[in-house]
Amino acid sequence: MPADSPARATARETIALLTGAAGFTEHRPPSHPLPPDGPLGWAGYDAARERAAARTGEEESVVYGTGVVGDRACVLLAFEFGFLGGSLGRLTGDRLAAAYELALTRRLPLLALVATGGSRMQEGMVALTQLQRVAAASTRLRAAGLPQIAVVRDPTTGGGWATVGAGADVVLALPGAQVGFAGSRVRPADADPHAYSAEGQFAAGQVDAVVPPGELARVVAHWLRALGPHGALPAAPLPRALSAARLPGTGREAVAAARDPRRPRAEAYLADYFGVRLPLHGDRCGGTDPGLLCGFGLRPDGLPVAYVAQCGTPTRPAGYRAAARTIRLADRLGVPVLTLVDTPGAANDAEAERAGAGAAIADAFAAVAAARVPVTTLVIGEGGSGGALALAAPDNTHVTADSYFSVIAPEPAAAILKRPPSETGATADQLRLRPQDLLDLGVARSIVS
Repeated sequence: MPADSPARATARETIALLTGAAGFTEHRPPSHPLPPDGPLGWAGYDAARERAAARTGEEESVVYGTGVVGDRACVLLAFEFGFLGGSLGRLTGDRLAAAYELALTRRLPLLALVATGGSRMQEGMVALTQLQRVAAASTRLRAAGLPQIAVVRDPTTGGGWATVGAGADVVLALPGAQVGFAGSRVRPADADPHAYSAEGQFAAGQVDAVVPPGELARVVAHWLRALGPHGALPAAPLPRALSAARLPGTGREAVAAARDPRRPRAEAYLADYFGVRLPLHGDRCGGTDPGLLCGFGLRPDGLPVAYVAQCGTPTRPAGYRAAARTIRLADRLGVPVLTLVDTPGAANDAEAERAGAGAAIADAFAAVAAARVPVTTLVIGEGGSGGALALAAPDNTHVTADSYFSVIAPEPAAAILKRPPSETGATADQLRLRPQDLLDLGVARSIVS
């Protein structure tokens, strides 16, 4: 990447890109000088540090302090790659730990602007153990309900990626940035370079969005508004129904209406519901499911709501894991959750089984069950078996007139009962899966019109 690329901007240039005229107030931790040539007595280390300081104007590889992005105060920390490759040594660890502690003390979000080659060779294991300090500090912020956002620049590799970067709640990346645990000098010679790029990590579900520099301040400001910290927030309002469908007379009519290709889908409901949408992408295990949309959004009145929305396809294990990740993050930050149910059922092919379908569905059930924030569910189409129920809120599920919810779809139900295909319609009637049936059975609280 060219040296003048926005992803290779200096620490202070990157901070200024986000804070603009609002400015930045730098902080410094108490001074704990290193012994001559560092903890290992590495010959020439002091001279290398002096050259790095003269070249960059910085005392260490991290700058931190407080600033305002958009209209939200936060703690910012930024790596200076020009200072020994943005590497982490003991003094870097002091600054990182102090930045996290500043966020904890002032109850502010932490925004990390990462560009690092990893741990500093000249400090050996002393450098490597700084990763444990970062992990502990990050855990304390998480326990306090404070959000962490990372913007990964070029390059972000090694322990800095595996802690400050990938350990954040939301990971944004600049286009073309090198991102990966293995740096360019230690990965296999025949490794696919795309796998170590921002775009490759996005494709693998490890990065939530690749954001051009010109859009970064706006996107980060939206994320800061959505993630908080907030006070007590109300439950997510119910979306309005987007079709004028009438209640079905029979079970087979209910199934036909839910499967009608002209019926409004999740994208239409989310576009109508939110003024701003901020997608979360991937399950952080290398998987994505394009049929399951997750993220946070801002309503026109400014209310933040987390969303999990099925898009009418069989939901894959990666989708359930992404849903659980979203719900748990919302719960930790005190943000209400909206789920939109629309699936014929969980994916049941061999690939889904190998990817851990059962465990992923169980995790989604557990995330909903454990949530302390209110979870609101609207069934907008097919509600097929446990694959749909895993994302439905107990005692707070609502349905549209063009939806159904069933123990299983009528076709497999007939097969399980050893009935011929000709009896599928009659089976649908017996299952009492119509919206009005669900209301009578106490499964649904209301039919949304």
